[in-house]
Amino acid sequence: MRALTLQKGLTIAGFIILALLPLILDAYQLRLMITFFGFGIALLGFNLLFAYTGLLSFGHALYLALGAYTAAFCTSHFEIYHMEFILLTAIVVAAVVAMITGALCVRYVEVYFAMLTFAFAMLFYTALLKSYHLTGGDEGMPVERPYLLGMDLSEVGYLEFLTGPYYYYALALLILATVIMWRLVRSHFGLSLQAIRENPEKAAFLGIPVHRYRWYAFVIAGMFGAVGGALMAPADGQVDAGLAYWTESGTIVFMALLGGFANFLGALTGALVYIHLLDVVQSLTQYWRFIFGAILALIVVIAPTGLMGLIGTLARRLTPRLISDEQFPAEGK
Repeated sequence: MRALTLQKGLTIAGFIILALLPLILDAYQLRLMITFFGFGIALLGFNLLFAYTGLLSFGHALYLALGAYTAAFCTSHFEIYHMEFILLTAIVVAAVVAMITGALCVRYVEVYFAMLTFAFAMLFYTALLKSYHLTGGDEGMPVERPYLLGMDLSEVGYLEFLTGPYYYYALALLILATVIMWRLVRSHFGLSLQAIRENPEKAAFLGIPVHRYRWYAFVIAGMFGAVGGALMAPADGQVDAGLAYWTESGTIVFMALLGGFANFLGALTGALVYIHLLDVVQSLTQYWRFIFGAILALIVVIAPTGLMGLIGTLARRLTPRLISDEQFPAEGK
């Protein structure tokens, strides 16, 4: 209980700090934070599938792209600017696609599941490239500035819009997504997913509908991914097919591993560190790919359980009386 109470306290403190960042950071850094908010929401969904259900998806970027292209189509093609409508549409579109693809994917596990999700994502990537008259192909599509809570803020400067109203709108969505996912993983459904992860046969013997619950988790993960993509698109002002490419899915996987997928907040931590570390290294050298890869490899070697796992270990050693050995919900994998 103490570990969970501490985790809640740290989470609340973290969100308070995020709310205060516009007072101290410049516009560029706040723009990076919006990217983190989008990836963070997508990673909450990915981690439900990976850490809690035991299914590693190499196609989660498909849903990021679905959300982003939904925003592009709504604002550029249909002149629908209400962000709430865009988000709801992205959720519905992602749910339908995830229901169809998930019905096949969840019948398989391990590498077969990973390869199927990879294949569906690459099919979508190819479709985006070939449908030039609809999606702009490799040039992509523009995304217009949306209305927030019904308010047209077009008179506000672009940077002021991103670093003010849109920043707090995105932060509110991240907080809402975190609360929803927290309640979900600690519900009977979430505990059932962990039972399925640990021993599917035993879970089925106990009456848990294994395939159906995996399918539910797959659909929920897709919806979270679409919300993240729809949230990032207006800040980018442009979407292209690269968002669905396999490297983007690989980035999502690595963010989860970097932060520590066995910890509820690990994926969020991984996204935050990855995005800002990448930005710093890119600004220092033209050989940033080599340097960045070496730094990430070193972090993984030093902290094989992720950054949050390392922090938890250090905290237990420093304050053994305050932090029990109880692990976070998804640990034990």
